[in-house]
Amino acid sequence: MGRGIRQVKEDFECENCGFQVTGNGFTNHCPECLHSKHVDSVPGDRAMLEECGCIMEPVAIVNSRGGNAILHKCINCGVESINRTSPDDNTQEVERIKYKGNRGRERRQRY
Repeated sequence: MGRGIRQVKEDFECENCGFQVTGNGFTNHCPECLHSKHVDSVPGDRAMLEECGCIMEPVAIVNSRGGNAILHKCINCGVESINRTSPDDNTQEVERIKYKGNRGRERRQRY
């Protein structure tokens, strides 16, 4: 059995800002504040929900496959993950994170 991405269409309330998010099957962060939740080991599997389940903070905007992606870091366990930005994302917040996260930050690795 493969460990590929699983499409899970879920609506949720952002635990960081309270925004009501309408999921599209690939929604993995709040489009308003860009925070996520540490619920997956592989996108869609919900394997970490019981083990961690904490908020993942957007720490930087990185270039991934020719587009922008959000680098999230779990505030509990420190795991990092990359999620593509969405056309629905708050562009002011994307720019704020890009400036804040990338200002003076050394690139640890290419994504």
